[in-house]
Amino acid sequence: MTSSRSTDRPARRVPAWLRVLIPAVLILGWFAAAGIGGPTFGKLSTVVSNDQTSFLPASAESTEVQALLPEFLGADEVPAIVVVAADDDLDASTLDAVAGLQETIAGLDGVVETSPVVPSEDGQAAQIVALLDGTGSSEELTTYTEELRAEVAGTELGEGVQAAVTGPAGFSADIGAAFAGIDGLLLLVALGAVFVILVLVYRSPLLPVLVLFTSVSALCLAILIVFALAQAGILTLSGQTQGILFILVVGAATDYALLYTARFREALGQTRSRWEATLAALRGATEPIIASGGTVIAGLLCLLLSDLVTNQQLGPVAAIGIATSILAGLTLLPALLLAFGRVAFWPVAPTPERPRTKADDKGLWGAVSRLVDRRSRSVWIVTALVLAAGAAGITQLQANGVPSSEFVVGESEARDGQELLSAHYPGGSGSPTQVVVPEGDQDAVAEALAEVEGVESVAVSSEDSPSGTIPLPVDPRSPFAAATPTVVDGRVLLQATLVDAPDSDAAQAVVRELRDVAHEASPDAIVGGPTATAIDTNDAATRDLVLIIPIVLAVISLILMLLLRSIVAALLLLATTVLSYGTALGVGALILSALGIPAMDPSVPLFAFVFLVALGVDYNIFLMTRVREEVAAIGHRRGVLRGLRVTGGVITSAGIVLAATFAALGVIPVLFLLQLAIIVALGVLIDTTLVRSLLVPALALEIGPKTWWPSKLAREPKAAFAPPREHGAHAKERVGA
Repeated sequence: MTSSRSTDRPARRVPAWLRVLIPAVLILGWFAAAGIGGPTFGKLSTVVSNDQTSFLPASAESTEVQALLPEFLGADEVPAIVVVAADDDLDASTLDAVAGLQETIAGLDGVVETSPVVPSEDGQAAQIVALLDGTGSSEELTTYTEELRAEVAGTELGEGVQAAVTGPAGFSADIGAAFAGIDGLLLLVALGAVFVILVLVYRSPLLPVLVLFTSVSALCLAILIVFALAQAGILTLSGQTQGILFILVVGAATDYALLYTARFREALGQTRSRWEATLAALRGATEPIIASGGTVIAGLLCLLLSDLVTNQQLGPVAAIGIATSILAGLTLLPALLLAFGRVAFWPVAPTPERPRTKADDKGLWGAVSRLVDRRSRSVWIVTALVLAAGAAGITQLQANGVPSSEFVVGESEARDGQELLSAHYPGGSGSPTQVVVPEGDQDAVAEALAEVEGVESVAVSSEDSPSGTIPLPVDPRSPFAAATPTVVDGRVLLQATLVDAPDSDAAQAVVRELRDVAHEASPDAIVGGPTATAIDTNDAATRDLVLIIPIVLAVISLILMLLLRSIVAALLLLATTVLSYGTALGVGALILSALGIPAMDPSVPLFAFVFLVALGVDYNIFLMTRVREEVAAIGHRRGVLRGLRVTGGVITSAGIVLAATFAALGVIPVLFLLQLAIIVALGVLIDTTLVRSLLVPALALEIGPKTWWPSKLAREPKAAFAPPREHGAHAKERVGA
C-alpha cells in the first residue's frame, strides 16, 4: 500500500479489554459450533438417499409408476436377484443347494417374499428373486442386501459354480458401499493435501493448522445446518451431494482464508499493532471475499431451477457451505490470527523492519508482469489459442448417460451378477419395464408391447398367481388360467421383460418405443421401471443443461457489473471464464476417453459448469477488485500490472488448494464424482495459471482504461496508462503481498 494508506494511520481508540473480548468470543463461539456439528458427521448418512426415483420430478412417468407400485405389489419392495451359474449344466446337488438357499433366504430379515428357483433354458444357471423391504432408509436396504450376500457366499454350491446378488437392491448396496468412505477417507485425503500445500506455501507449522481449523469449523457448521434441514424433510440429500459439500467447503473456506492471510501478512509488514493489521486486512479482504462468495452462491442457487431433485438440493446445500465458509473466513480466522499475531507465521514472521516480502518486480510474478507488459497482444492471442485448442476436445464428450452397472468404479458384485444373468436369461429378468394401464386397455396394450422387438415377454401383476404375475396371453391349460389380474382404481400393472440388460442403451431404445406404442394403444398408459427411470433422469438432466447454463451466465454477469461498476470488465471476466470451462471440459473428455470411461451423466458438465464458472469468476474477482483498487491510485496500466504481481502468489496457491480438494473426490469409487473431480481440478488449475495470470491482465492492457467503461476510471488520460517500464522504482513505493 502507498504511504497515504498506511496501516499506521491513527484509528479509533478501542479499549484493550475489547480487543481481547472480541476474538475470545468469536473463537469460543466457533469452538461450540464445531463441537456440536462435529458429531453430526456420523449421523449424516442416516438422512442420505441414493434412490434414483426419489430425485425425479413428480411429473415424470417413472415417478408416477413408482408411486403406484405399492398398491399393486402390496409393499414398497426392491428386487434382489440371486443368480447361480456354471460353465456346464448345474448338477442335482447344486440345484438342491440352491433350493435350500431359497428357503433360507425367505427367512432372512427384510425379505418380504421370494420367487421359486427358476432354472435357465440352457441348464447352466438358476435364479431366485428376493423382494426386500424398501420402506426404510437406504442404509437399512443395504444392510438387508449385505446379509443376503453373506448367506449366498456362505452356501456350498459346488466346484466351479459362481453366485452373485444383483438387481436394483444389489446395485443400491454397491453404491452405498462406494460412499461408505465419504465421512473418513475423503476428508482425510482432502485435509492432508491442503495441509501439505499450506506448509510448502507458508513454511510455517502453525499457520496451516489455523487455516484448516477454520475450514473444518465451517464444514461442521454447514453439516449441522444441512442435517437439521434434511431431518425436517426440507432438503433431500444424496451421497454425491454430501461428497461435494465436504470438498466445496474445505476448498472454499481455505481459499478465503488464504486471501485474508495474505492481507494480514502484508499489514504486519507495515505496522507493529496486531489490531491495526487486523483492521487493515479486513478492509482489504472483506469486499472480495463477500463478492466472490456471493457470486458462487448465486450460481449455485440457479440449480433450484432444475427438474431433478438431486440438482435442486445441491444448490441450497452447497450455498449453505459457501456461506459458512465466508463467515469463518471473516470471523474465526481473523480472531485466531489476532490472538496469535506474528507467531502464526513463525519462523518467517513479518515485521515493519523485515516485511518478509520481495519487491514486487522480483521473483516469478515480477517476471510474469513484465512479460504481460511488454508483449500483451502476443500473450493474450497465444493463450486464447491454446485454450481454444484444448476446448476442441469437447467433440469427444459423451454426456448421454451412464449405465447403472458402471456407477461404481472398480469391483461390483451387482455388475458381475448382471453379466451372469444376461448370459443365461433375458437381460431384463428381475427388472421389468412396468406399464400401468386402464383395465379395459390391458389386452390391447399387452399385445402392442409384445410386438416390439426387444421384448422377451409380457405379464400382468396378480395376487392370485404363485409367481405374482400372469403371463400374457393366458394359456387356458396353464396353472395361471384361474388367476385374475390385480386391479387398483380401475388399472392394472403390466410387466415387460426385455431381452437386453435394463441399463443398456439397447434397453433404453426399446423402452422409448414401448412408450410410443403404449400411449398409442391407451392414452392413459404410463411407463416406468428401472430403464424408464434412467431415461427420465437423463432427459431431465439434458434439459437442465440447456436451461440453467444461460441463467447462470446472466446472473453472474449482472453481479460482476454491479461489483466492478463496469460492463466491459464484467463481460471480459465472464468470457475468459467460459473459455476456461470449455478447455477443462475438452481436455477432461480426452483424458476420460483415454482412461476408458468416456460416457458420463449429463449432470457432470452442468455441475462442472456451475463450479468452474462461479469459482473461476471467484479468482477473477480476487484479481480485479485489487486491480481496480490499484488503478484508482496509480493508473490503469500500472494498476493492472501491480494487481497481477501482488495477487499472483495467493490466488495461485488458492487455486492449487481447490484443485487438490476437488481431486480428492477421486478416492470415492463413484464414476460421477471421479469425472467431476478430473474436470473441475483441471479447470481450476487452467483458470489460475493461464486465464487469471496471463489472459485477463493481457486483455485488460490491450483494451486499456475502457476496460472500466462506463465508470469514471475509463476516462483516464492516455499518459496515465502508457507503459511505465519502471518496475523496480515503482516497487519501492509499495510493499507487495
